[in-house]
Amino acid sequence: MNAPHFEIQNGVLTKCRMSGKENVTVTIPDGVTSIGKEAFFDCGLLQSITIPDSVTSIGKEAFWGCDALKSITIPDSVTSIGDTGFAWCESLQSITIPDRVTNIGNHAFMSCTALESITIPENVTSIGDSAFYHCDNLTICAPAGCYAIEYAKDNGIKFKEI
Repeated sequence: MNAPHFEIQNGVLTKCRMSGKENVTVTIPDGVTSIGKEAFFDCGLLQSITIPDSVTSIGKEAFWGCDALKSITIPDSVTSIGDTGFAWCESLQSITIPDRVTNIGNHAFMSCTALESITIPENVTSIGDSAFYHCDNLTICAPAGCYAIEYAKDNGIKFKEI
């Protein structure tokens, strides 16, 4: 299988192209500061990704439709997750949002049907509309009294105070 090819412009990863028929693990190069809109859109072979500490934002629809994605590590440098950033990542089971994130966009994890657990820090003060739509087995884990717990209560999502 060929290695993924990255298109990077001014620190923004704008596109990742993959070839082959096997699921792949990708490591984004150091120095990338943002994962742009639709950068990994519909990369059905993407199974695991490592994001470097230089990345501060994950753009709209960045990982939309990566239905084989099981594992992602979001570095502490990320401050926002864009609209539909991880929508339709149907194999993603759990994720921990880093402490510096303050905003989770609209439909960010929509239809992540295998998503069972998401840990959200108290710094998150905004969670967009339908961020967890069709995540029927989800439990939001967050500090007592924080915005994420209130969001879970208001939207009928199971939660666990940590």
